[in-house]
Amino acid sequence: MKVKTILVSQPEPKVENSPYFELEEKQKVKIDFIPFIHVEGVPSKEVRQQKIDLANFSAIILTSRNAVDHFFRIADEMRYKVPDTLKYFCLSEAVAYYLQKYVVYRKRKIYVGKRTFAELAPLIKKYKNEKFLLPSSDMLKPDVPKTLNKLGVDWKKAIFYRTVVSDLSHLKDVTYDILVFFSPSGIKSLFENFPDFKQNNTRIAVFGNTTIKAAKEHGLVANIKAPTPETPSMTMAISKYISEVNKK
Repeated sequence: MKVKTILVSQPEPKVENSPYFELEEKQKVKIDFIPFIHVEGVPSKEVRQQKIDLANFSAIILTSRNAVDHFFRIADEMRYKVPDTLKYFCLSEAVAYYLQKYVVYRKRKIYVGKRTFAELAPLIKKYKNEKFLLPSSDMLKPDVPKTLNKLGVDWKKAIFYRTVVSDLSHLKDVTYDILVFFSPSGIKSLFENFPDFKQNNTRIAVFGNTTIKAAKEHGLVANIKAPTPETPSMTMAISKYISEVNKK
């Protein structure tokens, strides 16, 4: 069956040159963006119940933009003035640049990984005498605590925000040729919203091994998988698939 419509379970990209817009134009398909999950902040009262005192930490590990936003939100709610001496360990350049929303970048001690937590680990190890805070969601990748424990650093996790299933009831009578997922949470949201969902002719596109596994566990057939050596991005994988099926 030919592909004409795609639903991406994430917010619409804010950049004009997003590869999704290019895909839409090149393959003559319609792409909608609807987040299947969203993030909600944990109130400072709950953070205090986790026995978190921001003044006890000399360094902070930031794994996402959400972590940045919610750290400064909690600091604000707790009336804690973030000291200029605080060291920031950022998972990627994108996270580090996002810090500029809250601090004067050049005046802070900021250490940046390449992309994965394993790549950030050597930088953290260099400063093993620091006391590290890890502002996190309730869904933390298991490799993060595992890596920190292996490094033998003094660290503490604090849940500052939660991943919550979005209400998708408005999609009840809508069908798409392809549904695109980037996390097990997105697949969980699909079945929480539509417990009787049947795949039928819908193609499922999944990114990453944990998402592939979640799709399988829910009885879904993953027709499009990324990343692969041939298609390292989701848009490339979808484009290749559409080129093959729409030709027939």
